[in-house]
Amino acid sequence: MLQTGTVYKSTGSNYRVKTGGVFADCVLAGKYRLEGVKSTNPVAVGDIVSLHTGSHPAVIEDVQERRNYIVRRATNLSKRTHIIASNLDRVMIVAAIAKPRTSTGFIDRILVTCEAYNIPAIVVFNKSDLLDEDEREYRDELMAEYTFLGYPSYASNALTGEGTDVLRTLLKDQNTLIIGHSGVGKSSLMNRIEPGLDLRTQDISRKHEKGMHTTTFAEMHDLSFGGTVIDTPGVKEFGLVRMHDDEIGDYFPEILKLKAGCRFNNCTHHNEPGCAVQAALEEGGIADFRFKNYLNILESNQYQPWADD
Repeated sequence: MLQTGTVYKSTGSNYRVKTGGVFADCVLAGKYRLEGVKSTNPVAVGDIVSLHTGSHPAVIEDVQERRNYIVRRATNLSKRTHIIASNLDRVMIVAAIAKPRTSTGFIDRILVTCEAYNIPAIVVFNKSDLLDEDEREYRDELMAEYTFLGYPSYASNALTGEGTDVLRTLLKDQNTLIIGHSGVGKSSLMNRIEPGLDLRTQDISRKHEKGMHTTTFAEMHDLSFGGTVIDTPGVKEFGLVRMHDDEIGDYFPEILKLKAGCRFNNCTHHNEPGCAVQAALEEGGIADFRFKNYLNILESNQYQPWADD
């Protein structure tokens, strides 16, 4: 019997699909695996699939067209890509100012991908209880900048519940991807928002103050108050898929707003004359850290192979 369902978990070769209110363990049809897909995972969490349920395990025959997805480079300099999740309403980046520190470069790489695939994003700075006065001030500055750019930002604390009421409202009736480094408290925060999830948590490594992986595969979970969240493995780095150099700036809202004033249509805002972005930077109209992250992405992009070569 052919049915339609949503992929809740993917382990690479086995899938857990919800169809008709029940879950089915599935494998991918051999003919589908043979198709020339460029990603390491032809089926991703969030995909809507057609499956035959007359056997065990059930067999996924087809994947419906995705309305969007979040993708990253599978490995350093790899031509292949990895689809983290699909059919998303929002991406929630969970970050920390300390223990472990999340760099703005990591945040901005994810935001660039969200812009490229037209997915709204928010930034949540967790672990507020661990911050000293200077760190709290720095966090507030980042929150103000990201919110100004169109990425609503929030402070949270999984231990005290700070910020969880607002986040619960944002998650309601949405399919949200939760992403961030290991150790920033993604699972603890989600357990606070929805205690019934009971996601695994683990302390950070005291030796290196880095997170230790607790989630192995991306997995979707239903929320009792409506909506779903996709819990992801802690991401150490976020490798962008190769883009044209002159389009990267389009995924920085503050650069996109100014590009029409540049002398050259294909300006990369690096060292070209008559660059409106450079002029705005000198006048303080663009945050230094954002432009630095833009240049880092531009530089790393030039040494990547094209994913469709």
